[in-house]
Parts: sequence; structure tokens; C-alpha cells
Amino acid sequence: MNIGEAAKASGVSAKMIRHYESVGLFPEAARTDAGYRQYTDKEIGTLRFIRQSRDLGFSIEQIRELLGLWQNRKRPSRQVKALAQAHIEELDAKLKELQSMKATLEHLVHCCHGDDRPDCPIIETLESEVPVPVAHAARDGHAHGHAGLRPGRAARR
Repeated sequence: MNIGEAAKASGVSAKMIRHYESVGLFPEAARTDAGYRQYTDKEIGTLRFIRQSRDLGFSIEQIRELLGLWQNRKRPSRQVKALAQAHIEELDAKLKELQSMKATLEHLVHCCHGDDRPDCPIIETLESEVPVPVAHAARDGHAHGHAGLRPGRAARR
């Protein structure tokens, strides 16, 4: 089947198929005499595997490793489990960071009057030379409700 049919069958866009080929995640397809890519059912299965791995948030390098494990039928499942557990830890860290960002934004929105006056703690925080401490709070595992505001900043109205 051609690249359009492969895209439809696998759920991976033709553009992404070409990208996966260019980064070496997916082998370059055989070509017809006219130069069109041709894909087999086995390759469609690999593309589905890649798509589902991406849907779970695995990185290209992690997928490369998963593909190797998938293709090695003698591999111990503990290797697959360890890779998945490491990914869960990465997702947990990202979740904490996102929760910290959300808490900071919620606090800034709460501190902003949202009226006709130009004073706005959201803008003041974004223009500040002091970085918003969101990532630091997420790494420490605790987000402070006042992240992004310097002392006294919210009191100015």
C-alpha cells in the first residue's frame, strides 16, 4: 500500500511517517519503479506500535528502545516494565510541574482585579526580572500558592 493508505491504516500521518523514516525510527519503505513508497502489513503494525507509544507520551528514543524490545521475542518483560515505570516517573514530574503552573496562574488571576485599571499582577509578574518559580516548586514537589508574586505585590491595588 502507498503512504496515504498506510497513514489511514495506521493512524499516523504521511508527514509523520516520513519524519519517523528520517530520524531512523522507522525503516525507509521500499519504492516502486516510479519512486512511490510501498508498505507491508508488518510495517503498518510497526506504525501502529509507534502511534500508540506516542499516544502514551513515550519519547522517540524510548520508542526506539520499545521497538527493539518488541522485536526481540526473547527479551525479559522486566526490561519493558522498567522502561514503562521510568516513563511514569517522568509523567509524574511533568504533572507536578503543570499543577504548579496552574496554581501560580490561579493565584495571579485571583490577584488581578480584571477591571478597567491598567494595574495587573499577571503582566507585572511576566515582565519582572525575577523568574516565575514554577519549575523550581515542581522539582521540590511543592508549589507555593504565592509563586510568581514578590512580597507586597498583590496588596497594591
